[in-house]
Amino acid sequence: MVSILNDDFSALNDFVNKGGYSKIFFLLDENTHQYCLPIVLGNLETDIPFEIIEIEQGEELKNIDTAIQIWEILAEFQADRKSLLINLGGGVITDMGGFVASTYKRGMDFINIPTTLLAMCDASIGGKTGIDHLYLKNIIGTFAFPKEIFVYPEFLKTLPFVELRSGFAEMLKHGLIADIKHWEALSQIQELLPENIAPHIPVSMEIKQNIVKQDFTEKNIRKTLNFGHSVGHAIESLFLKEKQPIPHGEGVALGMIIETYLSYLEKLIPLPDAENIIGTIRQFYPYINIQLFENEAIKAVMMNDKKNNNGKLMLSLIDRKGHAIYDYQAQTSHIDDALRFYKNLNH
Repeated sequence: MVSILNDDFSALNDFVNKGGYSKIFFLLDENTHQYCLPIVLGNLETDIPFEIIEIEQGEELKNIDTAIQIWEILAEFQADRKSLLINLGGGVITDMGGFVASTYKRGMDFINIPTTLLAMCDASIGGKTGIDHLYLKNIIGTFAFPKEIFVYPEFLKTLPFVELRSGFAEMLKHGLIADIKHWEALSQIQELLPENIAPHIPVSMEIKQNIVKQDFTEKNIRKTLNFGHSVGHAIESLFLKEKQPIPHGEGVALGMIIETYLSYLEKLIPLPDAENIIGTIRQFYPYINIQLFENEAIKAVMMNDKKNNNGKLMLSLIDRKGHAIYDYQAQTSHIDDALRFYKNLNH
């Protein structure tokens, strides 16, 4: 399912040449076209013809209009069900590419070659595909596994710092919900550099894979992966609506701070643990001013979260470091208090 690529890319070449594919399509954005595609093509050894589909970068382009453009290009170049789509990029590319591939002619094979830390540790794994609509994140999508995920850690060196930091939030989350040793190891990192982070990537990937293996269609334990996301996605969506998108990881970090404090208010974790977790997250992430958004507006977007049931806001919270619970209904007043807590952090 996941292969770490050596410098010769032999695992990718073996996969491509043994698959019996009629044509290959690369889906990428301008950044991965410039920094990552030359490395892949320089190591790709195959006679299968290929085409390149480039889209503009950014979460705001992860929508039905872009999906339609990609479907039309695939049709124009006569992609068939024996074609292969290679998603070369970050979370937007792997989410979008997986969605397009899983719906084109009722499904064509796709693989992910994640180029960001966020995609390596989270977005490319687990078989969730999706696009945003009406500024609501991933509200349209499918469950569809890539045939394979190929990770080349050297791509981390092409990332701007903000992208590296964005992906690190998901790694912290994996530790908080499932593995206290992973959380503690990440907490000790002094500086977010590719060489400091790379050794911890396999553990994060394994945590997510193990959870997904137990619950592919998110009926139970997979919901724990949404810790920090109920609030984080709502804040991201509101910034997206204002045409001021924030990095996904920064939204998740903000969400984890608020949901950690909410876990304390609900008496799931003691205050010293909450303070330690919040302090650790804050040492890596800047404060984001959300005063613009009323609590009611944030909660209204949270009500569109896919985990909700019968009009009830269902949350994934932590009940100790390294363990999370799901389908938890918190007191509305506590959600308000947790949002106020964050808003007042920098005062």
